[in-house]
Amino acid sequence: MSLPSLRSLLLAQVLLLPLAATQAQDTPTATSPATDLAAAEPRLATPEALHPFNMADNMELIYRVLDNNGKPTGELRQRVVNLTSTEREESKKRKVSEYTATLKSGLYNKKNGLIRLQDLTFRSRRDTSFTDGLADLNSDALRSFRDRKLVYTPVPLAWPNNPTVGSSLPPGGISVQVSSSVVDIATVSTMLRKRRVVSGPAPLTTPAGTFSCYKVEANRESATVPRPDMAMRTNVRQVDFYTPGVGIIRTEIYNKKGKLEQVMELSARNASAQ
Repeated sequence: MSLPSLRSLLLAQVLLLPLAATQAQDTPTATSPATDLAAAEPRLATPEALHPFNMADNMELIYRVLDNNGKPTGELRQRVVNLTSTEREESKKRKVSEYTATLKSGLYNKKNGLIRLQDLTFRSRRDTSFTDGLADLNSDALRSFRDRKLVYTPVPLAWPNNPTVGSSLPPGGISVQVSSSVVDIATVSTMLRKRRVVSGPAPLTTPAGTFSCYKVEANRESATVPRPDMAMRTNVRQVDFYTPGVGIIRTEIYNKKGKLEQVMELSARNASAQ
């Protein structure tokens, strides 16, 4: 081979070296396919939990209370006084954020007289918000137990962010142990059982606006139990209209005969109470 031809061959090989190196980098090794698949696989972002029903600091909720004829009998006012968040350990390797809203809840008659004042705690965790079972207390049942020791045991009520029609929801409510200094007297409770999402979402209009609601029916049991072999129970039907991210829009209570007895519906949701 002549000297010019040898030089041309060497030059061609030198020019081909970068291309060969590039091809070597692009050529997958024995383990690279798995690495490429992992990198290409979409990472699912875990949405951060929100405060229950998207409540904000100092937010005010106002519900009007109506009788069976639709006439106003009073008003329920709830104001958010504190918002907190905590990390709860679900397992040794996993923690879950839980958000808490503390509310001042006052029930007033139509003359603006205070009937009952409560501190309520609402929570949210993952895809569910929880209302305080204390809110369902039938306070009339405790009137005969004034000046007694009362121990409250609330059971939160779950409200999923993505309800499924036909699904059942866990029971909730409030149990109160009544006692004197020396002896237990009775257990007074109000519990919502057999909770079921029966329909929705469907529009519902109240003075606060129009909301897309799920209809949740439950058996509302009020009981006074002086001793295990003696109990006075009343069972009625309660229907809640619920909007995820907003809360309870309307509550209807029907008596034993199935007739509407009381309504409570959202009349205002103010972002910040003054």
